[in-house]
Amino acid sequence: MSELYRNATEQSNSAELQISPVFARPGEATSLPKFKMPDGMMSGDTAYQIIHDEAMLDGNSRLNLATFVSTWMDDSAQKLYVESADKNMIDKDEYPATAAIEDRCWRILADLWNVPDAADTIGTSTIGSSEACMLGGLALKRLWQERRRAEGKATDRPNLVLSAGVQVVWEKFCNYWDVEARYVPVTEEHLVLDGYELEKYVDEHTIGVVAILGQTYTGLYEPVKEIAAKLDQIEAETGLDVKIHVDGASGAMVAPFCQPELEWDFTVARVNSISTSGHKYGLVYPGVGWVVWRNTAACPESLIFHVSYLGGDMPTLALNFSRPGAQVLLQYYQFLRLGREGYREVQQGSIDVATYLSSEIGAMEPFELISRGDTIPVFAWKLTPGERNWDLYDLADRLRMRGWLVPAYPMPDNLADLVVQRIVVRMGLSRDLAELLLAALTEEVAFLENLEAPIPREKQRKSFTH
Repeated sequence: MSELYRNATEQSNSAELQISPVFARPGEATSLPKFKMPDGMMSGDTAYQIIHDEAMLDGNSRLNLATFVSTWMDDSAQKLYVESADKNMIDKDEYPATAAIEDRCWRILADLWNVPDAADTIGTSTIGSSEACMLGGLALKRLWQERRRAEGKATDRPNLVLSAGVQVVWEKFCNYWDVEARYVPVTEEHLVLDGYELEKYVDEHTIGVVAILGQTYTGLYEPVKEIAAKLDQIEAETGLDVKIHVDGASGAMVAPFCQPELEWDFTVARVNSISTSGHKYGLVYPGVGWVVWRNTAACPESLIFHVSYLGGDMPTLALNFSRPGAQVLLQYYQFLRLGREGYREVQQGSIDVATYLSSEIGAMEPFELISRGDTIPVFAWKLTPGERNWDLYDLADRLRMRGWLVPAYPMPDNLADLVVQRIVVRMGLSRDLAELLLAALTEEVAFLENLEAPIPREKQRKSFTH
């Protein structure tokens, strides 16, 4: 009888889930534990609804003008994404077609970045440009160590020279791999690393110099050719041969299409490696990145592991092991779908929206532009001098209340007293949306300008995260 009763109860519960409105079911109509697993099961529809509803509290990603990460792909890409969500990129024996596509993608980038010899180069996909930067930095460190050992010299106290305006990944790299970070200060005269006084930071322990193609704070390019010229001068005077890693997280997928005359890639002899983020201006959902080396000699063999895994030999060049293969297929989709012409059109369209926005904002009395958005489609501005009852943090708060995330943050180190506000324009921010943003910004500035007293609250001045 107990078995019959149990079956009847289960059938009753099943029927209840089928006929009960979702918001009256267990889970929706009752409170669930947040930090331990529930004891029993629930309907998949109910679990979906709970998570879906909580995620609604997030901001609208399309209106998030703080992030560089792609927030829109077309229907065909989303279909491909769903079809390939189960692929593990590391398992090249089980997914040889995906592995072949990965190889094609980084070779396409090597060609795009003017690698000297397509038959003598190496690259890989990564989870994002942060992992790609780590691998580029590790290669520089290993090359320096190998050279020092061959010369019978000590390999302790390596250092890396970089702008104070670098993204936090480089702080992580130096911390995790015991490399001294030598930050060149950002000043009003030198907003980017441009070679000025570089000789003060380079010595025999320098493993390399990082050049950023699209600084996170302002969107400005660091002039790779000028940095290389200064390193040529340093080598002529000291004999020190220091290479460059180009952190092209954003600009490496913009400059080849919109600034083809710019010399920044492997055409500059000192460039050892280039990294980029496929999920930024590579136009792919997160997360995928890429790194390519000038030649096989520029990437030490000691960084490559050969693993017997799932039925085959797996050469792996990555910090992560298992990782999604879907985004690699999405990257190839975008390469095929857009081609050079399409990438130029998309990126130039974003630059056009950025320069439109920056010109309108720069014309407003309270603001002065730091950058225009004519490199990567990113620009920043500051307040003009004068007494006000508000600041850029207040403006960011007002815009957030209307759904727009437009961050305000302090510049690094020597310019830490300078607060700027920044907009990142990505595919999906149309001219029409830009006009709506301008209307909201104009209204909120008018509101703040009419304040008779400062906003009575404790403002949080947090460090800017990228």
